Amino acid sequence: MTVLLPQHQVSNPLTEDIMKEGLSLLCKTGNGLAHAFVKLELKEKELTDITLIQNFIHLRYVDLSENLIRDLSPLSSLTHLLWLKVDGNRLTSASMEELPYLQNASFANNHIKDTSGINHPRLASLNLKDTCAECVDVYGQSCEADMLGKAQNSIFYLEGLEGLGQLTTLHLRDNQLETLDGFSESMKSLQYLNIRGNGIKEIQELSKLQVLPMLRALVLLDNPCSDEGDYRIEVLVLLPRLERLDKDFFEEEERIEAEDIRQRRKEEELELEREREREKELEVSHIEEYSKRQQYSNCKGPIWDQVTLMFVIPSLINSGSVVLA
Repeated sequence: MTVLLPQHQVSNPLTEDIMKEGLSLLCKTGNGLAHAFVKLELKEKELTDITLIQNFIHLRYVDLSENLIRDLSPLSSLTHLLWLKVDGNRLTSASMEELPYLQNASFANNHIKDTSGINHPRLASLNLKDTCAECVDVYGQSCEADMLGKAQNSIFYLEGLEGLGQLTTLHLRDNQLETLDGFSESMKSLQYLNIRGNGIKEIQELSKLQVLPMLRALVLLDNPCSDEGDYRIEVLVLLPRLERLDKDFFEEEERIEAEDIRQRRKEEELELEREREREKELEVSHIEEYSKRQQYSNCKGPIWDQVTLMFVIPSLINSGSVVLA
């Protein structure tokens, strides 16, 4: 394995000349009294610093893909932003100040480890696919060794998604998710979820997606659980509102089979619950009986003999503690 020595990354900040190259789409500003460019496309410019962009507050569409950007904080001043693409940069976090109108955001092919700080109220499409496009050594420099430490640069868990009530599409393909904690019932608009190529081992983990009332399409291929027998049926048992799994829609026969299994398991659970209740009642009965015996054992003389004959012996016989010859 090749180990790279730390190198000083050459700074290449965004300048006015570079900015002019990427600006387009002249539109009226909010008050209708002036015009401003609202689209910026600066792909493959090797940019390391985008501080200048904060002065262009009227931007609505921004594509900064395939650069060397590590800090997105200058974008926080773009309160009119609707569409953002920053694929293939050096980001370790997608966290930004809340952008009130942002609807589409793509952070694919970065080094993002979690979903914290993505709190944009109108966000409808979020792409976090393959957040380990290339390797990174301990100094953060690009590494040419074969997939060094992929697991160190992928999303392991989800958090902060509860504010994304308008999100309809979520791409989390090729990460390191092993659990599906983090989804919230407040995500009432999510219809499409792609978690292909993660580490979900148990089908039962999908029960955590039951909080998503509008989920209709799920991509789960290349997870360990997708190798299980009756994979499609078991998914449909847990998520009956699902219409499509991976590339195929569910057939009516599959729905009927899944419903039969679901009903049978419900009945088995009810019977198990009733059995537990019976065992609990029997345990209480035994405790009460034992308490009576302890009280009677303290009695003396003829009275004790009468009590024993009248109460204790019949009780023991009924419980099976005493067998008459």
